Amino acid sequence: MKSKTHRLHADHIIFFLYFALYFIIGLSMLLKQSFGNPPDEYNRYLIPQYIAANGSLPNGYEESIRIGGYGFSYGFQPILPYIFQGLMMRLAGLFSSSEAVLLYSARLVDFIFGLVMAVFVLLLGREWFADRRFSWLFSFLVMFLPQSIFVHTYVNTDSCCMMSIAIMLYGLTRGIQDHFRVSSCILLAIGIIFCALSYYNAYGYILSCILLFTAYFFSGSHTGISFSWRPFLKKGIFISLLVLIGIGWWFIRSFILYDGDFLGLKSRDLCASLYALPEFHPDTRITWQSQGYSLWEMLVTSDFLNLTLLSFIGIYGPMTIVTSLWVYRFYKLLFAVCVALCILLPGRGAGALYPDRPFFRRFFHANMIFCMAMPFLLSLYYSYAIDYQPQGRYILPMLIPFSYYCIRGLYKAVSAGAHFCSKVFCRQTDTPAEKLFFNRLSTGVCLVVGVLILLSVFITVYGYAFPYYELHPTAP
Repeated sequence: MKSKTHRLHADHIIFFLYFALYFIIGLSMLLKQSFGNPPDEYNRYLIPQYIAANGSLPNGYEESIRIGGYGFSYGFQPILPYIFQGLMMRLAGLFSSSEAVLLYSARLVDFIFGLVMAVFVLLLGREWFADRRFSWLFSFLVMFLPQSIFVHTYVNTDSCCMMSIAIMLYGLTRGIQDHFRVSSCILLAIGIIFCALSYYNAYGYILSCILLFTAYFFSGSHTGISFSWRPFLKKGIFISLLVLIGIGWWFIRSFILYDGDFLGLKSRDLCASLYALPEFHPDTRITWQSQGYSLWEMLVTSDFLNLTLLSFIGIYGPMTIVTSLWVYRFYKLLFAVCVALCILLPGRGAGALYPDRPFFRRFFHANMIFCMAMPFLLSLYYSYAIDYQPQGRYILPMLIPFSYYCIRGLYKAVSAGAHFCSKVFCRQTDTPAEKLFFNRLSTGVCLVVGVLILLSVFITVYGYAFPYYELHPTAP
């Protein structure tokens, strides 16, 4: 009883620390960064500014929101986050006309997206990890990776996208456990809506949710494979109707405005071809592809992979504010070791997802690998064929499943270590001694890694970013 009370007390302390640190770091970054210093904030801010000033959504061709030089605007793509930001700016405008207040109110929307994400990451960690220590470590890794918390502090669509992924995965996970009750279906639909209206790079998650939802209704036995059509159609139609209600208006609007181009991508390219400067024109822009290089040549001769990895860990501003070399070394080591442990060590049946449905488990992991690979492949293609921009924020949608595999690797290592210690020192396994070894190793490993994660984000924000902002009070 005393041990249970102690664990509950520790849980409350960590819970408070988790959200308190998000508020402290997130709000201080939100207020400290000069306008335009975060990547592409100036061009993104044009849309919520337009919405706040006019009370309506802009046409993608609208001159006031077009990006100088490039000739196109972000108005062709889904802009749900910008709509919320524009509404927040209109609300703030009732009390103040200060440009700083309006900017902070727009940034606050992304901060709130991050806060909602933190809640669902916490809930997801508790579903994916039975041991509370590892679920906490998973949550801290996702939320306090320097680049992760950064995207919740300025005007962008990445923050909403990351929130939507957390909601989708939690709704899917809960649905698999409770046979897709109404609440789980609603959560899954909400996640899909926010994802569909925020960021094309994360659409792989929508596809995977559809595939995993469908796979759930398959069941196998000695007589063969069967499919539960009635609940599949009942729940699937319910989710589909919610999603169509949530997103249909945007794609119908785009279909009408852009002559059938419901995604807006062709119209965006057409806009660029009409208004871009020669050096940024789609037909004359110099790219690796236009110069005749192969994709492989770009990978081996450029800094694409290195810059993508470093900025996935954390590079702030317009790719100018780096952190300590030791922070990069720590995360490179953590990622490499944990993923290797996850792949190489046997699970010993402990802590695995869906242990009673081996085929579904393998299909789930295949989908998570697909969701991790898709943003990277899209970023790779974009840098090769369109505009060379090796930025980690483009592959940030892979963070949640990637963090799961990292922490799963640590869990496997601790479990194997406890098994080994019990066998060596007690000459037997599956005993209270093995549980004792596991508890002590788990506490030690999670504490050390958790402290290093927090130390890394504090060094990045207050040791490197803030001094830079002091020296550069206005964006370059």
